[in-house]
Amino acid sequence: MKQPNTGISSSGEALARTYAPGTFERKWYDYWVNHNLFKPAVNPGKPKFSLAMPPPNITGSLHIGHALDLTLQDILVRYHRMLGYETLWLPGTDHASIATHARIEALLASEGTSRRSLGREKFLERAWQWKDKYGHIITDQMKAMGASCDWSRERFTMDEGCSRAVTEVFVRLYEKGLIYKGDYMVNFCPACHTVISDIEVEHQETDGSLYHVRYPLNRPEGGFVEVATTRPETMLGDTAIAVNPEDERYKDLVGQEAILPLIGRKLPIIADSYVDPAFGTGAVKMTPAHDPNDFEIGHRHNLEFVTVIDTYGKMTDEAGPYAGLDRYECRKRIVKDLEDGSYLVKVEPYKMPLGHCHRCNTAVEPLISKQWFVRMQPLAEPALKAVREGKVTFVPDRFTRVYENWMENIRDWCISRQLWWGHRIPAWYCQDCGKMMVTREAPPDCPDCGGPVKQDEDVLDTWFSSGLWPFSTLGWPEKTPDLDCFFPTDVLVTGYDIIFFWVARMIFMSLEFTGKEPFKYVVLHGMVKDAQGRTMSKSQGTGIDPLVVTETYGTDALRLSLVTGSAMGNDMRLFPEKIEGARNFCNKLWNASRYCLSNLTGSEAPAAITPKGTAGRWILSRLDKTVQGVRESLDRFEPGDAINLVTSFVWDEFCDWYIEISKRDLGDLALADETRYVLWKVLRDSLALLHPFIPFLTEELWAHLPGRQEGPEGSLAISPYPSPETFPEDREAQGEMEELIETIKTIRNMRAEVNIPTGQKARVILVCSDPSRWQALSPYIQGLAWTDPLEITTGTVQGRHVLTGVTGEVQIYLPLEGIIDIDKEIERLEKSIGELEKELERAEGRLSNQDFLSKAPQEIIEAQKRKQGELRDKIGLLRKRVQSLSQTKGALQ
Repeated sequence: MKQPNTGISSSGEALARTYAPGTFERKWYDYWVNHNLFKPAVNPGKPKFSLAMPPPNITGSLHIGHALDLTLQDILVRYHRMLGYETLWLPGTDHASIATHARIEALLASEGTSRRSLGREKFLERAWQWKDKYGHIITDQMKAMGASCDWSRERFTMDEGCSRAVTEVFVRLYEKGLIYKGDYMVNFCPACHTVISDIEVEHQETDGSLYHVRYPLNRPEGGFVEVATTRPETMLGDTAIAVNPEDERYKDLVGQEAILPLIGRKLPIIADSYVDPAFGTGAVKMTPAHDPNDFEIGHRHNLEFVTVIDTYGKMTDEAGPYAGLDRYECRKRIVKDLEDGSYLVKVEPYKMPLGHCHRCNTAVEPLISKQWFVRMQPLAEPALKAVREGKVTFVPDRFTRVYENWMENIRDWCISRQLWWGHRIPAWYCQDCGKMMVTREAPPDCPDCGGPVKQDEDVLDTWFSSGLWPFSTLGWPEKTPDLDCFFPTDVLVTGYDIIFFWVARMIFMSLEFTGKEPFKYVVLHGMVKDAQGRTMSKSQGTGIDPLVVTETYGTDALRLSLVTGSAMGNDMRLFPEKIEGARNFCNKLWNASRYCLSNLTGSEAPAAITPKGTAGRWILSRLDKTVQGVRESLDRFEPGDAINLVTSFVWDEFCDWYIEISKRDLGDLALADETRYVLWKVLRDSLALLHPFIPFLTEELWAHLPGRQEGPEGSLAISPYPSPETFPEDREAQGEMEELIETIKTIRNMRAEVNIPTGQKARVILVCSDPSRWQALSPYIQGLAWTDPLEITTGTVQGRHVLTGVTGEVQIYLPLEGIIDIDKEIERLEKSIGELEKELERAEGRLSNQDFLSKAPQEIIEAQKRKQGELRDKIGLLRKRVQSLSQTKGALQ
């Protein structure tokens, strides 16, 4: 029998004995890029597949969510490239106005200066310098993950082409009346010091207080009206008190006046149906400059708008004696003063949803500000229609309703930001007559009076430019060959948390400016959680750094662990054991490849042979079925299903069974040639099937495979993906192999029950109706179940010390005489059970200890629970073995 030995490939190059991904990953990525294997041609006669990468922020570094997103995209890209499509994966980065501002301003603060001290031009110089120095970090990390992008087409949201597209879109929307400027209630972040849009506000359930305050009535007989508020500091901006017109308690007060405590301002008491009589006392203070609902009521009743909190979260001059205080310090002072003045009735605990900036987690401040807005209703209607008519499909489908619900209730979009880094709004103002001009180019002077002009100070929301990403990156508004060839794109892969921020905006922007949907499919993945289902967070100690993982286990292992067991749209859990399991698979594939290569000779592929042996027919039939299943899964955007199929085939069927069987068949002259061909064929197609998932390892092994075309044209990255129906299902071989495998597994389990060591020979008797068929299979049973002698008969088995088992039509007998001492084996097992029971008692004691449960970290408690379950399982298994041996002993007596 031929045994694996050197692992020398057909080309004479040795495949290293040990799987060491760090020795070849960078080599292969450079090879792919240097030979332009990721660069598609503009070829109208060939099918194309294109997608635009969700552009990460230039301020970011690779986190585990990025790693998942990149892996899923790369799987689809590599798959379609191997199918023969001209495949474009267009990469790029986002300028990230707010995040970049924070970085630069922190840098300037460390130098003892500020952006205001520098001025706009100098600040922007520093920002571009920072971008040039650090902006490439995340793209370098994406390359390390194996992202097979066309880097020659890399874009940046503030490069010349994308900036021109942003200006064009703004001007066209303005000319169409879909962009306007006005004083409206907006969300202002005092920390980022800019307006943020509604969907950038995260409402967090917050423990607060409900303050009940007496407002004196302005009438001779005196009295007061009691109101309840969660923000006493805003009462300084009160300009009315509102009640519901149907509220009988306050009907006589409508039209009268109250006096604002501490300030003395007269407040009209008005009636408005918006007021909820059940909230608080049913009387509500009106602060039109600091609450979006009060803002609307203020306009309906012509109330005064008094701004008492500024953009830095400090009290304005309108706050009187409280001017200059931080809003929260002001709250403390006002509560004390209200109490001292006998205005404070009571304070109740109160939970409320408080809006926070999603970037810095600061509580946002509703303020009235003159801002730029996009009128959304006319843009939302065609975007809704495109999804409802199936021109854009969400995967999974359940997110369709999430998208529709948001679009049906969409509000106008505030797009101006009080920052300097970003796309400056293309609006100019005459400094003499005040005329406003929105133009593509800066006007030299005012066309009305000839006065000097100045550009708007604000920049656009980052999501404005991101909304143009699928077509601005391909050259729009110019009619470029790339735009003609690769737009619309085919698929967008992104997290379900970004539907409102980005997906919806790309759809309505694309329809408005190209007349086409930006992509056919929106494939949404979930979030990566830790083993206990918690959100990954480095600061909380629950994060996993993908780059540390790749250094320890290899990039392929990380990619494999991220996609294994995943389902689109669902959150997934990632933990070290899962990554270790993925690396074990990679190591298994490496060793299996070494074995296969050691049994292949010459630089040419083995001659194709239609196998006659059962094992060869079976594994090729299973390969064909696997190819079909993998392709179907990838075609419906379920890479988790695809990788489960192929890893199960490679590990469970090819490595665990066929390779073991081949060790015997290679020594059989009648089967040797077909066995070598089958080993080559299955290894070759398995590497190709796996390449989209684990590209580095498969390319390294492919390079050692006989029959591979030399040079870049022979790279696995552009080799054909396996096709099904080469070896259709062979039910006869399948049935025979399944019965053989089940028989070997049963014998192994019987041996384990009585603790016969692996490799130790033991006599086994098979009773069956067709001994000749099983006699042909006996060498495999002998080698893989360590049976010697193996007796095959149709008769009955005599003897007392016998363990029995059944598979299909076969009865299996394992004589125990001379193999084990049943009494000693039972004694050994009972001793082990006793030790495990003591350990279980200790674990259960800890879990019933309230002091332990109240003080121990949750992960320690969960680990203890897992240990408890594992111990119970082990004890149960050992007790079953004792019971089985006792029954055998009883039958022998």
